Amino acid sequence: MSELTLPYDIEKIRADFPVLHENHHDDVPLVYLDNAASSQKPISVIEGLNTYYREYNANVHRGIHKLSEAATEEYEGARKKVRKFINAKSRREIIFTRGTTESINLVAQTWGRANLGAGDVVLSTVMEHHSNIVPWQMLSMEKGFTVKYIPMLEDGTLDMEAYKSLLTENNVKLVVVVHSSNVLGTVNPIAEIATLAHEHGALILVDGAQSVPHMPVDVQALDADFFVFSGHKMVGPTGIGVLYGKRNLLNAMPPWMGGGDMISKVTLDGSTWNDLPYKFEAGTPSIAEAIGLGFAVDYLSGIGMEKIHQHEQIMTEYALERLEEVPDITVYGPSADKKGAVAAFTVEGIHAHDVAQLLDNHGVAVRAGHHCTMPLHDDVLQVPATSRASFYLYNTPQEIDTFIDALYQVKKTFSI
Repeated sequence: MSELTLPYDIEKIRADFPVLHENHHDDVPLVYLDNAASSQKPISVIEGLNTYYREYNANVHRGIHKLSEAATEEYEGARKKVRKFINAKSRREIIFTRGTTESINLVAQTWGRANLGAGDVVLSTVMEHHSNIVPWQMLSMEKGFTVKYIPMLEDGTLDMEAYKSLLTENNVKLVVVVHSSNVLGTVNPIAEIATLAHEHGALILVDGAQSVPHMPVDVQALDADFFVFSGHKMVGPTGIGVLYGKRNLLNAMPPWMGGGDMISKVTLDGSTWNDLPYKFEAGTPSIAEAIGLGFAVDYLSGIGMEKIHQHEQIMTEYALERLEEVPDITVYGPSADKKGAVAAFTVEGIHAHDVAQLLDNHGVAVRAGHHCTMPLHDDVLQVPATSRASFYLYNTPQEIDTFIDALYQVKKTFSI
């Protein structure tokens, strides 16, 4: 391994993550390369959750006792942290959900149900996660609109000329697009996609599950109408996600779920709705998880998203270089300068699940399967599954070397 200059003290970062110092199989150290599925958690997030449950566990809002006031302050404080983190204009534009999938479904069942009908088109892409395809397909069967898809070029990027034609030739009401592909790593030109959508009278929803944890994101600069992401991929807890929406759109949208906290007044004859963001947060929210997300934002901000992105670019470029050395490996997606911290690949003659299983025996944790992108695998890549190594702020060049050495062992096992 050639000496790589990293933007921060990687060992200091790794010291913050207890699981990274555990053996994976008895005496085999863990090399965690499944970060696109879920990231590991630093001590500050773990202790933040622990402190909530130990010291001020209570329901938020409405309570006037000390515990409830403390919980409310931390919960709403987390909302303010998220607002600043993605540069939303107001905390009222930050809706807490259970994750990216719920955020997309919320928009589908509120804005989509109210605004989409026969003759309309929702424009998606062939690289989308199922969560940004299936909700629109489900709603289209009820409302009668059509879902169409922007194709890809051979290098794994979107065909922008085809996108322009689809906008011109169809009554597109909404463009739904992933910011960074969870398989190819492709980072899509969201600001350009948004500008073109708005010029044709369409709105844009961006799936930021694979971008917010890894790079600076400014929803104002992107001009996204809706932007969604999850906490567990950005060193935060599971069960918490975010829907950002422009305030005028959120105000006009009907609520999705009915119950406590989302109402202004309830009578036996009808109800009126609470102000934003509470109109979309019915019932007891994921309090501890939202607070934990706030601690995750603190942690990432303390390092700096520019430095994290720089580190991951170094890791990704190095990983792609090392993968090129291994015979009979096909890596999917664009070059390192056009992608996030993901390397999806196949090994000739070995099923992706077998690759992942044998890598696990060497302590290397990767993901295998279609990664909730069956259309991408079936129609574009034309393989049933890929193995996927994905990197984060705590991964090291040495871990990539271990991964490559283990790949050689996988190939050796199948050549016997």
